[in-house]
Amino acid sequence: MTCVFVQIRCRPGTAYQVADAITLREIHSELYSTSGEYDLLLKLYIPADADVGKYINENLLDIDGIERTLTTLTFKAF
Repeated sequence: MTCVFVQIRCRPGTAYQVADAITLREIHSELYSTSGEYDLLLKLYIPADADVGKYINENLLDIDGIERTLTTLTFKAF
């Protein structure tokens, strides 16, 4: 499994709907509302045999209200 963090910017007024949609899909490990440039911070584990970009495109980016994302891949936990 690959641990990935995705920061999500939502269209104004849609952060709670986006968070609800993510929760219903049950793809996340943790999901937080945040301050700053992005509205949500998503932690998810992608199966080792899956393509990260394709997995995120197919499981996250079709949610209405998502305006932009920033994905951070992780390599080692300390």
